[in-house]
Amino acid sequence: MVMHDSPTLILNSQLSLGEEQDLAPWQGLKPTALVTDGPSAVAFKPTVQERLTGLGNGTNSTELSGDVLLYGDVEKVIIGIVLSIITLTTISGNSLVIISVCIVKKLRQPSNYLVVSLAAADLSVALAVMPFVIITDLVGGKWLFGTFFCNVFIAMDVMCCTASIMTLCVISVDRYLGITRPLTYPVRQNGKLMAKMVFIVWLLSASITLPPLFGWATNVTEERVCLISQDFGYTVYSTAVAFYIPMTVMLIMYYRIYKAAKVSAEKHKFMCVPRQYAHQGVYSTEQEPQVRPHRRLSRRDRVLEECATLSKLLRHDGHNISIFKREQKAARTLGIIVGAFTFCWLPFFLLSTARPFICGITCSCIPLRLERTLLWLGYANSLINPLIYAFFNRDLRTTFWNLLRCRYRNINRRLSAASMHEALKVKERPDAIL
Repeated sequence: MVMHDSPTLILNSQLSLGEEQDLAPWQGLKPTALVTDGPSAVAFKPTVQERLTGLGNGTNSTELSGDVLLYGDVEKVIIGIVLSIITLTTISGNSLVIISVCIVKKLRQPSNYLVVSLAAADLSVALAVMPFVIITDLVGGKWLFGTFFCNVFIAMDVMCCTASIMTLCVISVDRYLGITRPLTYPVRQNGKLMAKMVFIVWLLSASITLPPLFGWATNVTEERVCLISQDFGYTVYSTAVAFYIPMTVMLIMYYRIYKAAKVSAEKHKFMCVPRQYAHQGVYSTEQEPQVRPHRRLSRRDRVLEECATLSKLLRHDGHNISIFKREQKAARTLGIIVGAFTFCWLPFFLLSTARPFICGITCSCIPLRLERTLLWLGYANSLINPLIYAFFNRDLRTTFWNLLRCRYRNINRRLSAASMHEALKVKERPDAIL
């Protein structure tokens, strides 16, 4: 529980010091002072909060937070188990993605380089960031690993999370170009282009990480506090580059893919459509149905004949059908990715952006429990990403299942056989499609 007790009230009631000059010996109290009168210790803020000045040119002075999260033994066990499960699952899921792309020939496509980069960023978050956050949370929010490692930790946290977010943005652009330019973009989508895109993603991520290490916007690393710089200019720059700009691009790409899929769906509403409505779609037959002279066809027979003729026409237009299916799948997949990304990261970045402007030079006006909850909600996005790709990619899902069952041998052959079987099933379906 986070306590915000008034230091003046506590001093007057506990110490019974009525004269102003009698308070002089207490002016040097540290922020970590505790009142232990009662069954449990209660943390309170210092009487005179220490200010950090001279942390670098252009850096705002920052007041240290005295909030401490106090958990009971049962709460610590539950929180430790839940956070450990999230971390281990994130490690396992992203490791499976990387291993699958490396060992399966069918998955070694240039477009999957971005998926591997995303998995590497999420795996780095789970390995280099989450364990230290778990320990910090279990001890009440105090940083125990020193000033130097605090800067290293913040750098890793910012770079890996930013790389994950930016990779999602680049994936959305890649999917959009693959849908809207199906003839020209796949030719240019080679390994060299994908490698350049991955390099640019990590370079931009480093551009957000490096400024605090070289004098601009120094991090707060005093009194067991490890907090990224609250400098106003750096806060606007880092949150815009790391989140708001990528989120805007992702939303635009999703909207355009969704719009293209919707238009395509309107054009493909031709399953069992009578001829008098066929001209409203893309496809229409020019020849009238062959009517036998000795008998007159009923309305039902004419509709069935129209459906059969249209289905035969569509079987010869597999390219348009393939584009239509890709548009539908891309819109569905990207919609879930954008939705999960926004749900996980938007609350945290809204809080991070508003904190310096709401709290001013202080960093203690936001409840610590709320900050940690929103932080772990953002980290959960690293767990969700591999699950989404495994769910919508049949080859990746099959590879996951084989790896979990330790069936490594002939995995490429089994995937080829499964793909062929799926293709035969599609070919043997009835003429009425979609």
